[in-house]
Amino acid sequence: MGTYKYVARDFAGAEIQGVLQGDSQHDILMWLRDKSCTPIAVEPVTLSKGKAKGAWRLRVRAEDMASFCWQLNTMIDGGVTITEAMDTIADDIDNRRLQGVLREASEQMKTGKSFYESAQEFPRVFTPIFCAMIRAGESSGTLNVVLKRLADYYDRRDELNRKVKRAMAYPMFVVGFVILVLVVLMVFIIPRFVEIFESLGSKLPPFTRAFMGVYNILMSNFLYVFAGLIAVIFLVSAYNRTAKGHEQISRLKLRLPLIGRLIKYAFLATYARTTATLLSAGVSVLEALDIVKDMTRNDVIQQTLETTREQIAEGVGIGISMTGNRIFPALMVKMVQVGEDSGSLPAVLDRSSEYYERKVDSTIATMISILEPAMIVIVGGIVLLVLLALYLPIFTISDIKTV
Repeated sequence: MGTYKYVARDFAGAEIQGVLQGDSQHDILMWLRDKSCTPIAVEPVTLSKGKAKGAWRLRVRAEDMASFCWQLNTMIDGGVTITEAMDTIADDIDNRRLQGVLREASEQMKTGKSFYESAQEFPRVFTPIFCAMIRAGESSGTLNVVLKRLADYYDRRDELNRKVKRAMAYPMFVVGFVILVLVVLMVFIIPRFVEIFESLGSKLPPFTRAFMGVYNILMSNFLYVFAGLIAVIFLVSAYNRTAKGHEQISRLKLRLPLIGRLIKYAFLATYARTTATLLSAGVSVLEALDIVKDMTRNDVIQQTLETTREQIAEGVGIGISMTGNRIFPALMVKMVQVGEDSGSLPAVLDRSSEYYERKVDSTIATMISILEPAMIVIVGGIVLLVLLALYLPIFTISDIKTV
């Protein structure tokens, strides 16, 4: 299927032009004739390879979707038609991938498709939660309200994702810094002292001999050590791609100190926010759980959500179905039961999301407060160990000469 630009005259003789997708120019001509238009020119539209490749690789982020939803909501509230609004937004945004998707979706809507039907054609940009919300908004006539909720949802999700990524990046930075210190010591500092020890010719202290023995083993077998590390990383990655391996690693992640707690709180905040957003738009609980389940790659959490969904489908209440597992805490279960009984479940879930977002913040603060002194102690310990091993022979020689 290709993209074609057309120029034609309508029934009144006015010139019109636009872009359509079709299998051939003949399809575009037939469409124009069905619309009682006289074709003037139909030409294929092609992107250069560089631009097409660049646009395909561009990722549509949550902040891009939030901006799009806010703009579309504002323009629809102002009385602008949805296709005209999408064309205007496409001309204004910087993300080329989203720009192209919006233009194609607008052209499809001009042929009679609904916004929901057009959005489903682009699953990598318009996620299941977006499509479900748009379908609910179109069927209830509250599309502008739904877009506002989606914009707020994307804003909060983007903020939460950035917090979690920063928290996860900190341990990696600590490990990387420690490795860098070791490399600098082993490549630049220790070899200089080895030359000094060889020139002295005296017997080295036991601690220094042990240290130099380990150093010599590592340096003489560096390629084997490096290859072993690469092999371990490859094997763990391959094991993670198996069903059993992915499940066990998912369990391990949740059991890690602080990191497991952070993963759990981030999921609870996302679960509460997403479910509240979907339920407030009129999406069913079962469909909401299906969407939330696809938003996590942790097998333990997915299995918990699947069990919860099955129980709800059998007629069990939402709060009761969330009990009996280690994912949903008792506080959240109680809050959901209160929301069910009072008929204000979306509002209660929104409050729960805010609570667990604050828990994410406190966990990140705790993690940083622990890792900062830990990094100082680890780096200081490594440097102290190396200095003792390298300077003990010098102190020993100095003591002998003094005596």
